[in-house]
Amino acid sequence: MLAGKIIGKIYVLGDNIDTDQIIPARHLVYDLEDPEKQKMYGKYCLSGVLDDQAGLPDGRIPFVLPGKTTSEFQIIVAGKNFGCGSSREHAPASLKIAGVQAIAAESYARIFYRNAIDGGFVIPFEVAKSIYRTFKTGETVEIDPQSNLLRNVSTGMTVSLLPLGDAAAILNAGGIFNYARTSHEFL
Repeated sequence: MLAGKIIGKIYVLGDNIDTDQIIPARHLVYDLEDPEKQKMYGKYCLSGVLDDQAGLPDGRIPFVLPGKTTSEFQIIVAGKNFGCGSSREHAPASLKIAGVQAIAAESYARIFYRNAIDGGFVIPFEVAKSIYRTFKTGETVEIDPQSNLLRNVSTGMTVSLLPLGDAAAILNAGGIFNYARTSHEFL
């Protein structure tokens, strides 16, 4: 998961994006184990931000286009307290299902951060200072997990990412259960 660079279009969000904005509760009726029903989590991912618009600095740009189940955006750039709200693991799962590989945010709600890592859903990178106001939805960025850098390909701007620390090994294994099965620490 962290072996190479992550390159893709970004979707920019503000502060305090909660789990109901990531996947509204009314869409939690689909079975995450059923491959066809699972696609619905991608289809409705981040549809809650369009409902309330508070977290959309660039206007009403849909994250997933009508009729699609995946997004054209692979990376999210956000403010502080990303993933606040309920503790549902459906939030990071829906981001993965929609095609998100990584998030770069100033801070995360603790339970969202743990769910993202433990499930191996998305890579939750942290930045030392707020950056979402300096990026625009649709710009292309490159994340280099080895050097902890995010580079805006569109503008040339480079931002340092905080190291993932011990979370990197769990993400590389594909989640906490895979990590536990393969880690020599547990033998």
